[in-house]
Amino acid sequence: MNPQLLMFVALGGAIGAVGRFVTMSAVGHFAHGEGVFGGFPWSTLTVNVLGAFILGAVIELSALAWSPSPEIRAMVVVGMLGAFTTFSTFSMDLYYLLDRGALVSAAVYAVGSVLVCLAAFALGLYAFRLILS
Repeated sequence: MNPQLLMFVALGGAIGAVGRFVTMSAVGHFAHGEGVFGGFPWSTLTVNVLGAFILGAVIELSALAWSPSPEIRAMVVVGMLGAFTTFSTFSMDLYYLLDRGALVSAAVYAVGSVLVCLAAFALGLYAFRLILS
C-alpha cells in the first residue's frame, strides 16, 4: 500500500469528518422542533443527500473535464466523502446496478443493505448489552 495514498485518504477523512460535524450541527440547530417532523433525523438526511450529490458531481466532472490524480481521487471519494457519509457510495453502487439494468441485483442490494445493516446494528447493540449487563 502506498503511504502517500494513505496520507491523502487520512487528510480527506479529517476534512469529511469535520464537514459532517459542522453540517449536522448547523442543520440540527435550524431543524430542531416539534410537529409532524419533530425528532426526524434531518441532519443525517442532509449529509447523506449532500454526499450523494457531491459524489455524483465528482464522478461526472472526472469523466468529462477533470483527471484527478489517484491520490486526489482517493482523498475526495474515499476519505472526504467516506467520512462525510458512506451513503453516497451506496447510492453510486445502486445507481450503476440500475443503469446496467440489473434490477434484481439492485433490489437485493438496496433492501439487503438496509435490512442486513439494521440487523447487524441490533445484534451489536444487544450483544454488548448482554455482555456489559
